[in-house]
Amino acid sequence: MNGRCTCGDIRYRLTKPPVFVHACHCTWCQRETGSAFALNAMIEAECVDLLAGRPEEQVLPSNSGRGQIVLRCPSCRVALWSHYAGAGRKVAFVRVGTLEEPGRCPPDIHIFTSTKLPWVVLDGRVPVSLEYYDWRDHWPAESIARRQAMSAKG
Repeated sequence: MNGRCTCGDIRYRLTKPPVFVHACHCTWCQRETGSAFALNAMIEAECVDLLAGRPEEQVLPSNSGRGQIVLRCPSCRVALWSHYAGAGRKVAFVRVGTLEEPGRCPPDIHIFTSTKLPWVVLDGRVPVSLEYYDWRDHWPAESIARRQAMSAKG
């Protein structure tokens, strides 16, 4: 899967499918995206191959209080992916909207729906969590194996 920023200065490729895709409805994501929720594809950072350009890092606060590092295009300022303190730099949370085919990454779960906008209707086909969730209850075996491999790398 290939992705890019709006102006095309930054181009990247995912070398594997995402581990898991979050539709996050927290107020922080709503504010940062200017939308109803953020759609982030979790993937091993080593599986994000930069094809062109060099993203710029920006440290932003997060609801956890531990912050996040957002990688943006220095020209058009589009956020391409983040690294959150909990997972560190081993995991990239790729903004699905920056993929050339975002329809290939539907959400695996809706999280922080306690602050979901009232006009967003979830039909129950995708799991819903009022806050965060226990990954062991929702991730498929292959994703769990990939998580364990990332943890083993230190």
